[in-house]
Amino acid sequence: MSPQAPANGTSPAIEVSGIGKTYGSVEALKGVDLSVPYGSIRGLLGPNGAGKTTLVRLLTTLLEPSFGSARVHGFDVVKDASRLRRVIGLAGQNAAVDENLTGRENLTMVGRLYHLGTTVSRKRADELLDRFALSDAASRTVKQYSGGMRRRLDLAASLVAKPAILFLDEPTTGLDPRSRLELWDVIRELVDEGTTVLLTTQYMDEADRLADVITVIDRGAVIAEGTSTELKGQCGGTRLTVQVADRGRVEEARTVAEAVGLDTPVVQEETGQVVVTVDGGASSLTEAVRRLDAAGIAISDIGLRQPTLDDVFLALTGQQLEGDGTEIQPTGVGS
Repeated sequence: MSPQAPANGTSPAIEVSGIGKTYGSVEALKGVDLSVPYGSIRGLLGPNGAGKTTLVRLLTTLLEPSFGSARVHGFDVVKDASRLRRVIGLAGQNAAVDENLTGRENLTMVGRLYHLGTTVSRKRADELLDRFALSDAASRTVKQYSGGMRRRLDLAASLVAKPAILFLDEPTTGLDPRSRLELWDVIRELVDEGTTVLLTTQYMDEADRLADVITVIDRGAVIAEGTSTELKGQCGGTRLTVQVADRGRVEEARTVAEAVGLDTPVVQEETGQVVVTVDGGASSLTEAVRRLDAAGIAISDIGLRQPTLDDVFLALTGQQLEGDGTEIQPTGVGS
């Protein structure tokens, strides 16, 4: 059984105050503040290199902060590191399982590492194999598992000791849509049972679907925080999206959009779409169609939609979420 946290009254499950991490003159994390209540899912949303994994590693004692402080389940991440490790679970970006062992052997080994004893470890392994629909593959070596099966086994391993706080670092990266949905269901079930989850992700739909509150992080700093609805509300009203049939006339379509919109239209170079905020009424759509037709600009699609988290990130940072950066790490430590 996991040790109890020190008496902390109504303190949050995770409490971070001005925490940062530097490598020489480079700040990978810049004075982050974070407060996560028990029994919730907090989404950390941001591109590669934003600092999400660095923060998770600080909170799970895999790195020490350069400055600032943090407490998880009442334990200081530096002073109480050994005790903290016994009450948290971590599933990283890559499945941390031994492919030469069977699924059952992997989970039993984790239980033994937590000093649960052989009998309890085997019982816990069988419980988790059943929960994650891996019982039929329990005696097969992990090298024979699919990517989705490995991710489920990795998540099962993080739950062997029944952690109070679970850290999931981009847990669905590389999974097919069905496996992602199945993993989302499991995560939500865990929270319903009382587990607190900190989830890092690059996927807008994942943050939208799972997180109670979303913290947007970019270039090592928190740039926004709120529920999905609150963040979308920062982006204003309804979006008018115009898809021009002839890419050579995108600039003309942008001029039309500017005439009917409330802000400066954005041209999405990859798709040739023109997007602008409008007052939300069907009249804006009708007026746009009338003006495009009068200008002889053929369109392949046009419509109204509500703001998305993609719009939020674009508004906050001026860039799409998908980044090409690699998070700065010391030699020998992956991103």
